[in-house]
Amino acid sequence: MKQTRPLLPVVFLVLSALAWADAPTNPALESAIDRLYVARSIPRVAISPDGTRVAWVEYLSAGGSAIYVADVANPTAKRTVSAGKNGGLEGHMAWSHDSKHLAFLSDVEMPGQYQLYVADINDRPARKLTDLTGYLDAPKWSPDGKTIAILFTESAPRAAGPLQPMTVETGEIESKVYEQRLTTVDTASGQTRQISSPDMYIHEYAWSPDSKALVATAAPGSGDANWYVAQLYTLPAAGGEMKSIYKPTLQIAGPAWSPDGKNIAFIGGLMSDEGSTGGDIFVVPASGGEARDVTPGIPSSPSWLTWTGREQILFGQVTDGAIGFATLDFTTSRTTSLWTGPEIVSTGSWGQYGLSLAADGKTSAVIRQSFSQAPEVWAGPVGDWKQISHLNDAAKPGWGEAKSIHWTSDGMRVQGWLMLPRDYDPKKRYPMVVSVHGGPAAFNGPEWPQPFFDNSVFSVEGYFVFFPNPRGSYGAGEAFTRANVKDFGYGDFRDILAGVDQVVKEYPVDNDRVGIAGWSYGGYMTMWAVTQTNRFHAAVAGAGLVNFQSYYGINDIDEWMPPYFGATVYDDPAVYAKSSPITFIKNVKTPTLVLVGDRDGECPAPQSREFWHALKTLGVETQLVIYPNEGHYIGQTEHQRDILRRMVQWFDGHLKKN
Repeated sequence: MKQTRPLLPVVFLVLSALAWADAPTNPALESAIDRLYVARSIPRVAISPDGTRVAWVEYLSAGGSAIYVADVANPTAKRTVSAGKNGGLEGHMAWSHDSKHLAFLSDVEMPGQYQLYVADINDRPARKLTDLTGYLDAPKWSPDGKTIAILFTESAPRAAGPLQPMTVETGEIESKVYEQRLTTVDTASGQTRQISSPDMYIHEYAWSPDSKALVATAAPGSGDANWYVAQLYTLPAAGGEMKSIYKPTLQIAGPAWSPDGKNIAFIGGLMSDEGSTGGDIFVVPASGGEARDVTPGIPSSPSWLTWTGREQILFGQVTDGAIGFATLDFTTSRTTSLWTGPEIVSTGSWGQYGLSLAADGKTSAVIRQSFSQAPEVWAGPVGDWKQISHLNDAAKPGWGEAKSIHWTSDGMRVQGWLMLPRDYDPKKRYPMVVSVHGGPAAFNGPEWPQPFFDNSVFSVEGYFVFFPNPRGSYGAGEAFTRANVKDFGYGDFRDILAGVDQVVKEYPVDNDRVGIAGWSYGGYMTMWAVTQTNRFHAAVAGAGLVNFQSYYGINDIDEWMPPYFGATVYDDPAVYAKSSPITFIKNVKTPTLVLVGDRDGECPAPQSREFWHALKTLGVETQLVIYPNEGHYIGQTEHQRDILRRMVQWFDGHLKKN
């Protein structure tokens, strides 16, 4: 049903869901949105080193979260591990190497303040080990079991990471840096010691096999920005000088020490977001030296790895829009595929597709999900997992079937996903929404729809939904990921348009009723699209970028830009202007809804306001909605729901016939 629309462009500051109190009710839409909240999330899973037990965190419908442990052989007999009280949020967890204890983070004593606990699997109450003030993350046991390392940001004003709402800046602005440091906790006494340099921000780390040292990705200064220039360091477990053993030309992630302690493997490549990992696998001597690319030309994007022998690595990868696992002999660079499936498989960490592996190198635990299957915990040999949890048995897809499709663009083979309307009838013609992913170093994958900016809701509303993976995405090798360097908005946009052509040719899509939407890089690509063509008849730009020249100086992660643009904006402003929608802003005719969080550090709100202001001035129908107390990720439920309602109303008003 076509909604009544305002004739003049307006700006909103959304304060709560009450902003929609007077809006027309759409029961079908509300039901579709409700369905996105039925499935409960499983953010973390870990298998015990002896392979007999699986622990996982699940969010509770009443609020908070809980940790459950189940025997792999008898998963129905699960039990709870807790800090002694209910109602808190549990963070990362880690098994001791003897499989007798589980370390975990919980804020049960003070909301928002994690502390480290250790639970005995024999059901004794968990023991609190720390009493720290600041942000704690990523506990890992030393192989000898005497120490747990954590990442600790003392007196941190917010949770770490650029997706979080930025701290409000007032008064005299200072470059205050809160360094995330490696901190060790003695498991017997609870004594803590910060062992990394006070001027270095530690991003990821791993223990050496002999428990005497650690390897870390680190850089001085702001963690959000300088992840992009992080180097690989080793440091003694007792504390002392950090030694740089590798300075990469691009980004690095996921360091892991070989069982004999002689080598360190990691993933290196062009990565646009911390946590969204993809590239080639490299191996460097632990003492330092030349790093060797051991997967040159691999037609996928390795995302996670672990050693299973002195010369063998097991890795997870993004491949052709899906997830797969393979082994690698790093001496010969030979890879052997173990399993690939049209689903998302991970341990819960965003942007890293891997598994939790037992000491035997074979038994594993994962969280599996797809367009048709809500997240659940599975365990067993890779590819031969059996279901452990049944948290989401009641969650059923309310959207249409999704298909992997391919097309050719500039001689390259490109992949994407096409979701059909829920009640698809090939004799009818339908509108379509093109959904561009963030990144750009990321991908649209076959995952269970999420409440935040998930365009699968349009399938329920009678649309095709097209999820392309253009050049710059993961899944087709490092050369494909790097193919948009100094070319934002050109080759990648041609890939999207070629994909739309393919879909319109093969399916009953009304070419006059196609819209485009995206968040982050997808928001940028939406802003770009409407300056380049009038093919799209409506658009929704979430957290977009309109002016790369002004954006360079106001975002919190500016170090991501030189690898993509070849220089800083001060050295080559023209290359930034070439890819800025503002350069071509007078071409816009497409009605565009603009959405953003007010404390977004990755794609600050002024970028969205500048785009909205230009459209308003040029007489193009537009709306701007700024969500309070939100970062790059919109986390408040009322705001997530408001976004979905507004998007559907916007596209229905422009793409559906009377």
